[in-house]
Amino acid sequence: MAAARGLTLTASALRSVTPWRRSRLLAASAGPQAHREASSSSPEAGDGQVHLTDSCVQRLLEITQGSEFLRLEVEGGGCSGFQYRFSLDTVINPDDRVFEQGGARVVVDSDSLAFVKGSQVDFSQELIRSSFQVLNNPQAQTGCSCGSSFSVKL
Repeated sequence: MAAARGLTLTASALRSVTPWRRSRLLAASAGPQAHREASSSSPEAGDGQVHLTDSCVQRLLEITQGSEFLRLEVEGGGCSGFQYRFSLDTVINPDDRVFEQGGARVVVDSDSLAFVKGSQVDFSQELIRSSFQVLNNPQAQTGCSCGSSFSVKL
């Protein structure tokens, strides 16, 4: 289960990237957390895509304005070797891949894409935190017990 959860970005960390949106990030949903399904078909490990869940699309539409998008990067670190990093960005680089669904965009650079292709990006809202996270990463072999890092299949 920990390997599927991936690293999450807490609302406080996202606030540090976009402090003017503090109240929008802290808005809570009234109902219980529902099981989220990906809007697209089930991802395959080698398809080179990153899929967005409905909750991810909905949250991105709430917090982004204009040309903003969610950037997903994989960097070395964590207790298992690699970790996910999320940030809001407005610049698309030449080596970036853009994954768009329902007007929401997630951008992944080509190096990071090798580590997350076939994954889903989700937004989870719980009592103690709200965060974006990577789910069902077919490139991840194991994850740490806290779910904040992963090792890759060789």
